[in-house]
Amino acid sequence: MQCRISPSLMCMDLMNIKEQLMFFNQHADFLHVDIMDGHFVKNITLSAFFIEQIKPYTCIPIDVHLMVENPTDFIDQMANAGADFICPHAETINTNAFRVINHIHQLNKKVGVVINPATPIEYISQYIHLLDKITVMTVDPGYAGQPFIPEMLEKIRKLSELKKKNSFKFLIEVDGSCNINTYQQLLSVGAEVLIMGSSGLFKKNLSLENAWQKMSFDINNAAKNINQ
Repeated sequence: MQCRISPSLMCMDLMNIKEQLMFFNQHADFLHVDIMDGHFVKNITLSAFFIEQIKPYTCIPIDVHLMVENPTDFIDQMANAGADFICPHAETINTNAFRVINHIHQLNKKVGVVINPATPIEYISQYIHLLDKITVMTVDPGYAGQPFIPEMLEKIRKLSELKKKNSFKFLIEVDGSCNINTYQQLLSVGAEVLIMGSSGLFKKNLSLENAWQKMSFDINNAAKNINQ
């Protein structure tokens, strides 16, 4: 069982950005960039300027997670800065979801939505067929290092079943507490992309290369256990 890896750049060593981007170019599938406005969540992280600065140094897709109250204020900025996926929260777009989705696609960008732990799949049912990616938050959004919410496994399973039944194209992504304690559970219910943060990849006591090797070993082991 294969899964794709998306390092969360808010957790990277900002003193060694270029070296880490060069490493990710050889190993990662996406680069995950969190944009927070201090209102939708009580934190402020990266920006369009950050994306613009890293774009020349990466050859893999930049995936932007918009944790903001008014995503329409940010979409053009992110597209112009070099984002490849633009992913607002479903909770912020459901009054104008079709307009937002169409606008992102018109910018020749992939569109995803992110759903909070308490948000049911039914909330996005009217436009699920238009999505390139669905991100299931397995922690409440806003801060790294929060505990995993196990109730989200059933949500991921239902999305996987819907995808297969209807031949939907969206990727199923997981954001929050992806680590050795959760890999097997997440892969077994259909997770396809894992966003890797402080608990799964970025370790203060390990080099990025060693941490990546350990992460890869643990994920491969989890996949083997599922297939046995």
